[in-house]
Amino acid sequence: MSIKNEFISFIHGLQDEICAALEQSDGKATFREDRWERPGGGGGKTRVISGGNVFEKGGVNTSIVHGELPELMAQQFGVTNSQFMACGISLVLHPLNPFVPTVHANFRYFELYDADGSLKDSWFGGGADLTPYYLEEADGIHFHRTFKNACDPFGTALYPAYKKHCDEYFINKHRNNEARGIGGIFYDYLRPNAERTAEALLSFSKANGKAFLEAYLPIVEKTKQLPYTEAHQSWQAYRRGRYVEFNLVHDRGTLFGLKTNGRTESILMSLPPVARWEYDFHTTPGSPEAQLEEYLKPREWVK
Repeated sequence: MSIKNEFISFIHGLQDEICAALEQSDGKATFREDRWERPGGGGGKTRVISGGNVFEKGGVNTSIVHGELPELMAQQFGVTNSQFMACGISLVLHPLNPFVPTVHANFRYFELYDADGSLKDSWFGGGADLTPYYLEEADGIHFHRTFKNACDPFGTALYPAYKKHCDEYFINKHRNNEARGIGGIFYDYLRPNAERTAEALLSFSKANGKAFLEAYLPIVEKTKQLPYTEAHQSWQAYRRGRYVEFNLVHDRGTLFGLKTNGRTESILMSLPPVARWEYDFHTTPGSPEAQLEEYLKPREWVK
């Protein structure tokens, strides 16, 4: 089986596994599936959950798109008359309870072809990051340690490098480089070379994809029944505003989807159902909200 076909098979299986586990945790809501086709080639399966006991809104999407490389991307890659294929799984979950963190993950594979159809370039990308509103330190450690454990068999230098990349990527530059959450791992443009084969990169991406539920679900189960107030919800909505700002201003995945005529409904499913903005807002010193702001600063979660 080709790298492309094996990865496509993997993301479809992972989509099924994640959706089933989330539905079981929620106990009420189920995923609605929309299958869509892209006019330029390919399509995908969008699965959305909403109005649940645990998940207020979320999506777990897979897509396989192909065709002529859009002009903007052709300029970026410095090529002409090229064909492309991009496949991946992308998920965002916005829980109802402010004590349950929002989470994002995606794992993707890209191929670029010459005019005659021969493979010209290929790479993997992906990662996962956690965006809490209130946080116990142990939960942040658990999330990071799970992905460190997934990375370490492929090289102990990988987790520190991709953790750093995540810290540097998921920030709102227009907000004085304020972090979106507590990070995780993020990698991109992992190409086969003399040190790593395409098969090894595939195994690495699969290992991290499989780590997602282990990293996130225990935190959900621990926090989903904690009592909360309107004040907690107000803070959650305020921090969600920062999430919206990042996704619409800085996120490369969002911009890629829009520039390649992707399905807008699927692309923007990452946005929360409710968010708020307040002029010149500041947290109260010593409050749990102020503690969250301290956790948003880059730190070493695991040694």
